Amino acid sequence: MEEKLIERLEAAVSRLEVLSTGFRPGSSPEIVSDAPVDPSIVAYEDLVEKFFARVSASAQKIGGKVLEVTKIIEEAFFVQKELLIRSKQCQKPDITGLAEFLKPLNDVIVKANAMTEGRRSDFFNHFKAAADSLTALAWLAFLGKDCGMSFPTAHVEESWQMAEFYNNKVLIEYKNKDQDHVEWAKALKELYMPGLREYVKSYYPLGLVWGPTGKVTNSTPKPAPSKAPSSSPPAPPPPPPASLLSADTPSSRPKEGMAAVFQEIGSGKPVTAGLRKVTNDMKTKNRADRTGVVGISEKEARGASPSFSKAGPPKLELQMGRKWVVENQIGRKNLVIDDCDSKQSVYIFGCKDSVLQIKGKVNNITIDKCSKMGIVFMDVVAACEIVNSNGVEVQCQGSAPTILVDNTAGCQLYLSKDSLQASITTAKSSEINVLVPATGPDGDWV
Repeated sequence: MEEKLIERLEAAVSRLEVLSTGFRPGSSPEIVSDAPVDPSIVAYEDLVEKFFARVSASAQKIGGKVLEVTKIIEEAFFVQKELLIRSKQCQKPDITGLAEFLKPLNDVIVKANAMTEGRRSDFFNHFKAAADSLTALAWLAFLGKDCGMSFPTAHVEESWQMAEFYNNKVLIEYKNKDQDHVEWAKALKELYMPGLREYVKSYYPLGLVWGPTGKVTNSTPKPAPSKAPSSSPPAPPPPPPASLLSADTPSSRPKEGMAAVFQEIGSGKPVTAGLRKVTNDMKTKNRADRTGVVGISEKEARGASPSFSKAGPPKLELQMGRKWVVENQIGRKNLVIDDCDSKQSVYIFGCKDSVLQIKGKVNNITIDKCSKMGIVFMDVVAACEIVNSNGVEVQCQGSAPTILVDNTAGCQLYLSKDSLQASITTAKSSEINVLVPATGPDGDWV
């Protein structure tokens, strides 16, 4: 009992210090004084104290850039707390006013994304996991079921699924190297799942609670009254800053793709309106400069595949005895790596319309920016990663504990009986098919 009383006194003292020193940016005596009596704010403080403390403790042990990006996460969660308090003192804004309201949070997220840009560092996966996870805090932007966003709880879950791709990479990379990094990744996941998800589910399942009265949040300021009439019109307000939201609502944006086609069909206009008429002089049979005969050289030029990519010369080599590099292979169906071991990794980049066979066990396989590429491998110790690719077919003839697919459209995964327990994680990808062998000896893939 005495310990709880002491904790409450310490919390009261810290809040008084905030009021007197103005330590936390953007806070005001009116806002801070209301925080302790609000159950949702007290629960939020408990959330940060319970879950973020583990992330911070692990980052303190690691230090360096990991500690730096962890402090950005801490800043984002503090900004979210301030927005929770402010929302109950403001009227519900429109889409433009919401962009202004969320600008402090957007600035922090931009700061986190900046750490993922430029040349990749050794902690790139930490940076991406942290930056992608912060998009979960954008659940604050939910204004209703017609706003174009998922409901807050679902938004937190979906955002973490994007971050988990890189968070799993941290777990795999440091599993047998450094437990501090493993603890950091596990604690980061628990901060969002179940931490933030359960908090939002309990207190804000339908979005922020706005005040019935109070200041109207609007990014367009009212013009100041002039003392004397002026002949010149007032200057236009400055454009709203870039933020998590776009000022365009789904209904105001012009329709694109098939939606535009159906809109045109339903408009009542003639179907053939606007089409160009083909005259006789446009037809190939009536043009003297065209013939129906295809020359041999032209036919060969169309059928032949280029032997190299514009990005650079083709490569298939072992670098430093540790990493096989396969780059810019175009139209090569017989690529083979047969002299490999479990300590080596394979990096496949910029290949198109080719097939690579990896004979033997390797530590890791990464397929990056490839198109219409086929890869057949035996065993992988850590993971097979497919990123930024299109139309890739991957067949595992042995075992693979983890398969990661990120930002990829069209991926066929063929798993052997030994790899049926593989953990498959996808993010920002589409058209992913997993095929497994049938139970019968002569059965097809399922």
